[in-house]
Amino acid sequence: MHIHNYEEQIRPELTKWQLKMQKRPNFIDRTSKKFQDKINNIIPDKIHSIITGTIKQMVRGVLTGAEYTTTQAIPGASLEEIETAVRKKIDFYKKAGAAEGGITGAGGFWLALAEFPILIGIKIKLLFEIAALYGRSVNDYRERLFILHIFQLTFSSQKGRQEVFTRMIRWDLRSKDLPTDIHGFDWKTFQQEYRDYIDLAKMAQLIPGIGAAVGVIVNYRLLDQLGKNAMNAYRMRWFEEQMFGGTKELLTTTA
Repeated sequence: MHIHNYEEQIRPELTKWQLKMQKRPNFIDRTSKKFQDKINNIIPDKIHSIITGTIKQMVRGVLTGAEYTTTQAIPGASLEEIETAVRKKIDFYKKAGAAEGGITGAGGFWLALAEFPILIGIKIKLLFEIAALYGRSVNDYRERLFILHIFQLTFSSQKGRQEVFTRMIRWDLRSKDLPTDIHGFDWKTFQQEYRDYIDLAKMAQLIPGIGAAVGVIVNYRLLDQLGKNAMNAYRMRWFEEQMFGGTKELLTTTA
């Protein structure tokens, strides 16, 4: 009874999130995108190349590299027990990301730029930890692709968010039709959307004097947002499996 109470309790939150992901871009969304495009035109090509290269390597690393997690699923855990563990994990990574952002933000432009791949690594590590706690096999390429979708969902324009969210609905069914070759993933669109979203928030971190404070706040909020999106994405799959049937592919191996 307690299990069902918890699931009913979080359903409104999930529904609200699903509607938010599907809403059409408003005036502020469109204006922000135009402003970001102008900022991108000012940034030197060399910086763009560094950022693009970092994201490209990150995407490929997630899809093909060694496992990112040592976390194990809790055998027979209820959704409430899983999410208690997930919230603790998110809290830990938010503090770690904020601390790291404060240190590099205080160091000026080049140190903040160097921080970019470090922060991406923290975000991806968090998503792998969350996936494992929800009982997903992170050794499965399709689960890694779902992780990248959560990442992209968080760091995209509202228009991009709509498109990504549509691809995540009924993932267990859709993923069966995915090719076994991972090179079909559209990393170019992925890195462009991510870069467009993140640049505006991170530019202030490069300003001398206020960089450290901005780094702490921005990293904390971004990791909080990422964690919430991950929780709701896996909740959606949890309820889909209850509604349509199917068995979760539980985590069987860890790094």
